[in-house]
Amino acid sequence: MSDFRIREDDLSGPEVAALLQEHLDFVAVHSPPESIHALNLAALRAPDLTFWTAWQGSELVGCGALRELSATHGELKSMRTAQAHLRKGVAAALLEHLLRVAVDRGYRRVSLETGSMEAFSPARALYARFGFAPCGPFASYGDDPNSVFMTRDLSTGSW
Repeated sequence: MSDFRIREDDLSGPEVAALLQEHLDFVAVHSPPESIHALNLAALRAPDLTFWTAWQGSELVGCGALRELSATHGELKSMRTAQAHLRKGVAAALLEHLLRVAVDRGYRRVSLETGSMEAFSPARALYARFGFAPCGPFASYGDDPNSVFMTRDLSTGSW
């Protein structure tokens, strides 16, 4: 599908810190503070989270994480493509990888929260293309007009 190399990452590299800061800065511009659910470096090191990075050669091009909510339910977190690599298939490659990991872990469902604002519409379109559908708040989320919640049943076949 691509020449991206996706690997589990320990979040120690300066490139990773810079990409995550880019992600947090983007969210802060487009979301009110009370509606920001993006995780910082420390939060991404939680034991229930696994973090991956996507590389093209020696360049970091994207990242994403998978949180275990239960033995059968996972949550996508911190999906981000580096600005210079938008619309090149990075997010699709990461999402496909994360969904395969979710299936391998035995999850029956993967859910996510993203922004409702126009700036997040490319992300929502990508998730819809991969079979995610709108749902209500899950886990510890509450109703929020600035959030869109989506879920994907993993028993329905391929994406």
